[in-house]
Amino acid sequence: MIETLERITETPASGDRMQGAGAWQVWTHLDALEMEAIFILREIASECGNVALLFSGGKDSAVVLRLAEKAFHPEPIPFTLLHVDTEHNFPEVIAFRDRTVADRGHRLVVRSVGDSIRRGRVRLRHPDEPRNPHQSVTLLDAIAEFAFDACIGGARRDEEKARAKERVFSFRDEFGQWDPKNQRPELWALYNGRVHPGENIRVFPISNWTELDVWQYISREDIDLPSLYFSHVRPVVERAGALVPVSALTPAREGETVVERSVRFRTVGDITCTAPVASEARTVEDVILETMQTRLTERGATRLDDQANEAAMELRKREGYF
Repeated sequence: MIETLERITETPASGDRMQGAGAWQVWTHLDALEMEAIFILREIASECGNVALLFSGGKDSAVVLRLAEKAFHPEPIPFTLLHVDTEHNFPEVIAFRDRTVADRGHRLVVRSVGDSIRRGRVRLRHPDEPRNPHQSVTLLDAIAEFAFDACIGGARRDEEKARAKERVFSFRDEFGQWDPKNQRPELWALYNGRVHPGENIRVFPISNWTELDVWQYISREDIDLPSLYFSHVRPVVERAGALVPVSALTPAREGETVVERSVRFRTVGDITCTAPVASEARTVEDVILETMQTRLTERGATRLDDQANEAAMELRKREGYF
């Protein structure tokens, strides 16, 4: 890992880089994306005083964490890791999150939607209602509690339409709300991180990456991930054109047939709204090949809440969701 963290991050004028005595290697698109992300991370560290890095244990947040480690190596990252936990997350992902933080010595703060419910900050219409849409309240409360002036996330433009409207430095007002028409220009990669008390910047260093870029970077950097991202056999039911994992939180409904299928998850959000896809991809290289061949977007294929409401993400973002 030390060798990985010590990779050269300055762009030579020629577009190539020297490795060893007289040896040259062509810069790849991953090098360009990495350098852009590292530049963004250093910019937000220099412009803001109290920054949180959203770390859920998913693949995108694992990539952003690696980029942050590379940006500030050999010093520790100057960010607090923050996870807004619905308490309905996959246990494999929570175990990976805790193991990663412990192994690397980072500071992690966890705030729970369940706690927001118990304190009356969130009211569910019924006990089985998905908690994912209610993360906004918990996130905004955590931002106020710790006085974070910026939060870094792993959202990408290719995930869905609302996220494609985001700036790299996405401004949120004193109510934590996002107005896509009231964002700052970012000409020539000039980012404005100036905020007044109560305001917030959401920062997306891998905004210009695709799902395929993420997996290729995971392969290059040998980044560890939760096992759910790779093919495994799991009981599922077919519902509304999607495979729904059968669990205590998502039981089979009357008339549905439970079958054992070889599946993997392209995203690992709340159990109640995250669907796997049929897959035999057991390695990172298998996933890269599969990703190159698919025509369905990551969230469009696997997020049941987004399928139910095409405008769901934009509505949530306007309320303060990441």
